[in-house]
Amino acid sequence: MTELNITLGAMEYGTRIDEKTSFALLDAYVDAGGVWIDTANCYAFWQHESGHGGQSEELLGRWFAARPGVRDRVKLATKVGCEPLWPGSFPERTEGLTAQAIDSALETSLRRLGIDHIDLYFAHRDDLETPLEETVGAFGKHVAAGTVGRIGLSNYALWRVERMRGLAEKQGVEAPTALQLRYSYLQPRPLVRDNAHDHRFGWITDEVLDYAVRNPEQQLFAYSPLMSGGYEREDRPIHEAFDHPGTTRRLEALTQVATELGVSRNEVVIAWLTGGTPAVTPIIGISTPNYLTTALAGAHLTLSPDHRTLLDAAW
Repeated sequence: MTELNITLGAMEYGTRIDEKTSFALLDAYVDAGGVWIDTANCYAFWQHESGHGGQSEELLGRWFAARPGVRDRVKLATKVGCEPLWPGSFPERTEGLTAQAIDSALETSLRRLGIDHIDLYFAHRDDLETPLEETVGAFGKHVAAGTVGRIGLSNYALWRVERMRGLAEKQGVEAPTALQLRYSYLQPRPLVRDNAHDHRFGWITDEVLDYAVRNPEQQLFAYSPLMSGGYEREDRPIHEAFDHPGTTRRLEALTQVATELGVSRNEVVIAWLTGGTPAVTPIIGISTPNYLTTALAGAHLTLSPDHRTLLDAAW
């Protein structure tokens, strides 16, 4: 069976989304053929009274323990780098990406999750205060040891990605093969990205798309693909950074395709991401059965060449 090109985002599992609901959604996702699950060691510090994260990983650990054999059916991605050093210290002071920080965070994540390896381990954001050589070596050590399968980078500038790949080759260790950034069908105005987002380089741009096409070993993961409900819900207005004529034209094209296919705009966005060149894996925060149904339907939807041309031409 072909692996569905979507990822369940478990960011709020164990905090805003309670355990019973989270377990039910995880069960339904896996039973429907879902494979990838994404979390981070800092999720969700902003929703917990302690000011620290770990709740999502801990919930997933309880789910793994309660579902013998399910670990073999999923691929798990988690992240290191953004856990606050103390409550309220994010974003100025976080754990970073020193060798010591990576070693400690990985040990903690494995313990919380109750597993012996992470399939895809992301640097959550760049750490400009730590030499890249140290970070690359630390990640490479854990791949060699078998506690990490692959390395990914989230919210990185492409020049830093390439520098890390060069250092990995020089050190003879595993290089990053995944990028996780924000992306959706709608695009913000130029030069306003860091005013609409926590991470200056946390976006899939035309340059990133070209990079992935020419380096097919790089898997692209996109977070916030459904604009926090902005495509469907009037109570979730789209950020003003997206207020420009291109958005108007794209929403018109999106509505036309959704109407002709008899599906939701969210489903079309997911299909546009997963079936494009390069293919992008959307990370979808699934909080209700209806969201799960939409995510699965979008992953199974194949857009015709005419519909894709219509969507791509609307700028």
